[in-house]
Amino acid sequence: MVAAFLGLRLYSVLGRRAEHEEESVPQRFDSEDKPAGIPRPLPAAPVAPARSMELEGVMPAVERGLREIAAADSRFNIAQFLEGARGAYRMVLEAFWKGDRETLRELCDDAVYASFIAALDAREAAGETLDNTLIRIEETRIQSASLEGRTARIAVLFVADIAAVTRDKSGNVIAGSLDDAVESRDVWTFSRNISSRDPNWLLDETDEG
Repeated sequence: MVAAFLGLRLYSVLGRRAEHEEESVPQRFDSEDKPAGIPRPLPAAPVAPARSMELEGVMPAVERGLREIAAADSRFNIAQFLEGARGAYRMVLEAFWKGDRETLRELCDDAVYASFIAALDAREAAGETLDNTLIRIEETRIQSASLEGRTARIAVLFVADIAAVTRDKSGNVIAGSLDDAVESRDVWTFSRNISSRDPNWLLDETDEG
């Protein structure tokens, strides 16, 4: 029962993996856009009253939520938020794959952090390691946005190609392949208390896309 629970938690954290067309996996991926936080401290840049380029194609309910957040927080900027969210997605995945608890603690709230740690403990107890590579993020799209009291919450859909391999304690591959990339669709929700001086957002919910 414990193993099943951990398996379900890990599935909800990392999202659904669907088979993607086979492609060659590069030896390394570009990580020059990795930010220092999620997102960096932002200059005052509220959303203009007129419909901005960043809001084109956004559902009315999502647009309304984004405008409410921008009206309450003059530092909020959609483009910079999405850039930071992409960087956070990469950083959190890589930290989980490597077992970097410190980075996970910095980027996740208590509940999400606890689920990651439970999965890490189970993986280490089994003597398994992950040899995964984030090839590219194909799409980043805001799914929902809301302001609940002083807490802003924004859910983001990430569609990414990932090469995933699981090895046993002897280094043998027991699952996955570095020769094939699979498509991952994850919806991650980030939150921030807009009254706080800390400009960073925390990952507070994960789901499959």
